[in-house]
Amino acid sequence: MKIRIEIDEKIVEEEIVIKCNVLSSQVKNIQSTLTDLLSQKTQINFYKKDQEYYIAMEDILFFESDPQGISAHTADSMYQVKHKLYELEKVLPRAFIRISKSSIVNTDHIYSILRNIASASKVEFRNTNKKLYVSRHYYKQLKLRLTEMRR
Repeated sequence: MKIRIEIDEKIVEEEIVIKCNVLSSQVKNIQSTLTDLLSQKTQINFYKKDQEYYIAMEDILFFESDPQGISAHTADSMYQVKHKLYELEKVLPRAFIRISKSSIVNTDHIYSILRNIASASKVEFRNTNKKLYVSRHYYKQLKLRLTEMRR
C-alpha cells in the first residue's frame, strides 16, 4: 500500500481520498481510524452540579436520556451533558453507536450481551455493575459494529 500526500495551495478544505480496487477490511480499518482521529477534536463538556469536568471519550461507557437531560456514564460516576443524543451521534468517535431511542453506547467497553428475542437485550460492561438495554430495532446494527471493531 502506498501513501501519498499532495500539497495544493488552491484547496480550501482538506480532503482525504483513499483509492482502492476493493473495499477490504484493511481499507475499512484505515477509514475508521481516520474518522476517529478527526472526531477526537470535538470536545464535550461534562457537568456535575456546578462543576465542569473534562473526561476522555474512551472513559465514557454510554450516554442516555433521563428526566434531567442527557447523562454520560463512566464506570464509577455519572455526568450531565448539554447536547441532544442526535447531536452526540454526529460527533462521537466510531466506537459509539445508538442502541435505543434513549441510549448511545461505547462498544469498546461492552463485556457481554444477553440476547432476548422477545424484548430488549441486556448489555453489560467491564469493571462495573452498570447495564443498559439494546432494543430489538438496534440489535443487528450493534452486532455488526462489534464484529467490525473486533477484526
